[in-house]
Amino acid sequence: MPNMNPSNQKINGRLAVMRTATSAPPCLRASVVNPNFAEATARRGASWIGYALLVVAAAAGLCPAVWAEPGLRYYYPVPMASAPQTVEADVCVYGATPGGVTAAVQASRMGKRVVLVEFGRHVGGMTAGGLSDTDGGDKIITGGIADEFYARIGKRSGFRPSAAEAAFRALLADAHVRLFFEHRLKRAEKQGNRIVQITTEEGDRFRAAMFIDATYEGDLMARAGVSYAVGREGNDTYHETINGVIFGPKDNFDRPVDPYVTPGNPASGLLSGISPEPARPVGQGDKFVQAYNFRMWLAPADKGALPWPKPAGYDPARYALLLRYIQAGARHVDLHAGDNNNHHMFNGAFSTDDIGMNYAWPDADYPTREKIFQEHVTYQQGLMYFLANDPRVPGEIQNKVRAFGPAADEFTDTGGWPNQLYVREARRMVSDYVMTEHNGSGAVVAEDSIALASYEMDSHNTSRLVVDGKVANEGQTYRDVPRPFPLAYRAIVPREAECGNLLVVFCVSASHTGLSPLRMEPVLMITGQSAATAACLSIDAHCPVQKLDYARLRERLLADKQILKWNGPASGLRLTRLKGVVADASQARLTGQWIEGLLPGGYRHDGNIDKGRKSARFELTVPKDGRYEVRLAYVAHSNRATHVPVRIEFADGETTVTVNQREKPPINNAFISLGIYRFAASRPAAVTVGTEKTDGYVVIDAVQLLPVD
Repeated sequence: MPNMNPSNQKINGRLAVMRTATSAPPCLRASVVNPNFAEATARRGASWIGYALLVVAAAAGLCPAVWAEPGLRYYYPVPMASAPQTVEADVCVYGATPGGVTAAVQASRMGKRVVLVEFGRHVGGMTAGGLSDTDGGDKIITGGIADEFYARIGKRSGFRPSAAEAAFRALLADAHVRLFFEHRLKRAEKQGNRIVQITTEEGDRFRAAMFIDATYEGDLMARAGVSYAVGREGNDTYHETINGVIFGPKDNFDRPVDPYVTPGNPASGLLSGISPEPARPVGQGDKFVQAYNFRMWLAPADKGALPWPKPAGYDPARYALLLRYIQAGARHVDLHAGDNNNHHMFNGAFSTDDIGMNYAWPDADYPTREKIFQEHVTYQQGLMYFLANDPRVPGEIQNKVRAFGPAADEFTDTGGWPNQLYVREARRMVSDYVMTEHNGSGAVVAEDSIALASYEMDSHNTSRLVVDGKVANEGQTYRDVPRPFPLAYRAIVPREAECGNLLVVFCVSASHTGLSPLRMEPVLMITGQSAATAACLSIDAHCPVQKLDYARLRERLLADKQILKWNGPASGLRLTRLKGVVADASQARLTGQWIEGLLPGGYRHDGNIDKGRKSARFELTVPKDGRYEVRLAYVAHSNRATHVPVRIEFADGETTVTVNQREKPPINNAFISLGIYRFAASRPAAVTVGTEKTDGYVVIDAVQLLPVD
């Protein structure tokens, strides 16, 4: 593991010394990421003398291929255990995602014997896999162990992946959690409606009273025979409005692009990455899955960046559509040091999201997932290599891409590339309670809260196709939630007839739309702790998880500093309580299409597209002549623009100031002062927010004029 000081951690009941990755020979570096490597070596048919010989061979540069690092892979065979073991526990957690870590830590703190069984070689999932531009992790909703985690790394956003994994490992070590790496679930054995044990591909068995599925795919849930859904429901299934087929302006082409190899000639075929399927009716359901990508952790080229790798199987023809988009005038590239996502390139229209290539992932076997994983590696590495090196790419874009590269001191066992594919959504449990769009909108409020979610109802694109002779992306949703809302306990437990001793922390019972705010990593951490609490209390009460007394669960969650209820206002500003003259986004005169939230008074944004062709003009009339302070309200986020032009028209003329909307507004976390100006009652004051040459989302919420005379 990179940048980690030597430490001790109890693994498989023994104490194993953790060393820095750079100190280990390549073929033995598994002992860094898998501290129980030596024990596993013996159990898989090698003697301790044989292990010592491996060390000598490693020092001489002679390493058997079976012990070589897997490199950038999702799945690779591991030897069968020569003497399979049966591990007994009270609680077995499968999946060392952030929710798996918090679940294991909480179960141990509650005095239970707990094992954490992990498919790969790392802990922390996406939070340690490059996703540090945290969504939905505000302190107002994160309590308990999630809050401890952020306190350990000293920040809630922008932390290094290695720091996140170190913090997760430290939490596990402090809780004396028994951790098993490279154990891939093979089957779940049940008696009646209860899981008795799970067996992994190596032959090991894990028996427990309670099981927690903390994987991104819901593999344990599926093998236990629990009902689930994959893809998107139609709007009519749960009476929703943004499920199923949907075309939105965000992460879409902001100028017409011809889809055909020979422009204007359908007979010439489609460019790579475009589906031949016709557009279907809006709101219709399907089995499509929102796109995956890798969250690249980048460094400046002159400060430790690796060169962009040219992947095996690189084919520049895959990026012909992007080249045509660039030739049509697309120029947006906003790479930067740290975490980079899809919207940092070409407004998300053509990006690191490998649209349409992940449909099989949720239900696929491990070798098939490995093929899909490598497809995403080839696509995304090839994309970056193409932009940095293809002579047809304009120099201004090449220079922006060449200015950064994978950080050499992160993901050192996979060449600087993230080891975790961003599986945004896979299976979703179908239980007695299903979280839907109505929970996110606030129309329905669950009474058995075990976590709060606050992020938008947001889905990435699912397909790219031809609409009216032009290329269009399909599947993107982006709708605000008016306030943090509760995740129901009933949504993390299966139907009792299907399984009475299983809890699910990521693939919860939700519609495609309902899952979107719940899939955020902070919510996963919160849910993991709550699930483990319920598991332990169910053991104590000798009852299935469905019969657990919620009042008792709530009492313990609150005692452990979980936040279960939001008592604050909706996200829209309460204009009637503000002094002076105020106008909100719904009163602005808009040029171009702005995307709005659910409630009147909520903020709107420009979708990060059509730059220079959108503006919002607020006109206000002051009650009397005099000097007024002009304030602008907006909601800050790391994906916002850093130089938003705001033109102020006042009695003596006009001026333009710029606002960095990535920084929190300093006045009550809502407003920023734009200065003091003289206004006349005889003519309207005007404040216009523009989008020219902005480098991210431009947000409008409200304008306030406060008298100062």
